[in-house]
Amino acid sequence: MSPSQTSILDNAPSAVRPGPRGGQPSRAPSFGSPRWAALALTAIALSFLLLFLLLPLLTIFHQALRLGWRACLAAISDPDALAALRLSLLATAIAVPLNMVFGVCAAWAVTHGEFRGKSVLITLIDLPFSVSPVIAGLVFVLLFGAQGWFGPWLQAHDVQILFAVPGIVLATLFVTVPFVARELIPLMQAQGNEEEEAALVLGASGWRIFWRITLPNIRWALFYGVILSNARALGEFGAVSVVSGHIRGLTNTLPLQIEILYNEYHFAAAFSLASLMALLALLTLALKSLAQRRLQAHARPASPEPHS
Repeated sequence: MSPSQTSILDNAPSAVRPGPRGGQPSRAPSFGSPRWAALALTAIALSFLLLFLLLPLLTIFHQALRLGWRACLAAISDPDALAALRLSLLATAIAVPLNMVFGVCAAWAVTHGEFRGKSVLITLIDLPFSVSPVIAGLVFVLLFGAQGWFGPWLQAHDVQILFAVPGIVLATLFVTVPFVARELIPLMQAQGNEEEEAALVLGASGWRIFWRITLPNIRWALFYGVILSNARALGEFGAVSVVSGHIRGLTNTLPLQIEILYNEYHFAAAFSLASLMALLALLTLALKSLAQRRLQAHARPASPEPHS
């Protein structure tokens, strides 16, 4: 090595400086933030979470148990509360599987094909993110109400959409449309379709390719999207409030029942049902964290073996 090359290497940063005796290059120095800045940012983040997340959550459970366990259980076991819980679970059980099927089909179409209207499809998938749920509910009123486009036909055939379970399911379906598709599309784009094409060349059918290759590759992203969709469906208020009619024991979901109890000054009962929803949210968060870890582990490439 010439003296000029030696001087260049001596003046080079440690990120490109070779190690001793031709070994691995030495590690680059850290250019992270000062310790005080990291501590300050951590304190701000923890204070924000404590004030706006943990404290309200603890307040919900405190208010629910203020009159004791028996009062809390009595509020949850009230017939109207149980009917609201059943309706919320029913709407979720119908909307989430439909969204799962739609999300897989939409993600497959976006990532495996080129066709006219592809950009329109992607835009429509994101539409519920930008449209207020209340506006979505009003759209269903304009479509299926007594004075709506399909209202006279529905009345003539004795079909009830609004102020009934079908309207609640439609509203829930609308607000949860993007979650599964938006989790699958980036993953399927990153994975590519080389494995599916190889299986097709080898003579595998479309269904066999889907069940044996595509679905195993997307299973954790699909589960993650389903969990998000489930959480959104259980907590939906705006769109469901417009189309439900607020009929006790019939069309009130759990969030609507909580609002009615709170407006009627039954605070203990309202917070008891809110604590039930908080427990469901915590369970959903635990499942979401599990799915996120699995998804990250599945997406992480295996480290190459060292050469001998």
